[in-house]
Amino acid sequence: MTRTLQWLFLVSVLLFVFGIGFVIAAGRTLRTTPAASAAAPPVAPVATVKQVMRGITMPAAATIWDSVSTIVDLKGVTENVPKNDAEWAVVGANAAVLAESANMLMMGDRAVDKGDWVKFATALRGTAEKALKSAEAKDPSGILAVGEEINATCDACHERYQRQ
Repeated sequence: MTRTLQWLFLVSVLLFVFGIGFVIAAGRTLRTTPAASAAAPPVAPVATVKQVMRGITMPAAATIWDSVSTIVDLKGVTENVPKNDAEWAVVGANAAVLAESANMLMMGDRAVDKGDWVKFATALRGTAEKALKSAEAKDPSGILAVGEEINATCDACHERYQRQ
């Protein structure tokens, strides 16, 4: 009888210890899971393609293009480049906005098709990411080079999808 009681006591202790272990493990899982398992909020496009282009894409691209330039006029040659961290930050922010506008152009019904439209928007995002890296590196020649790529990407898309 004593041996049976010892055996039952040992089994009870083991069950108790494992039970506590399961409770702790479950508590840790619950603590980390809500953020991971929370459903993403629904995203509903509001602006039209034209509004995204006019309000976001074109101004952001223009800021990148205008940030590094050479002007030759009667006054001589003027080189324009961002002069300080704040001006470089503006170029970088507009590069990031340009990349995000490319994502917006692929959302929902904005994507005209799943072929060339997505290809051009993805290329725009890639060139904008290059512009962001060049701005972060404060590299005027990088901005100048990627500005040409952005322009070529825009022109190719506009050639395929006529502006309306």
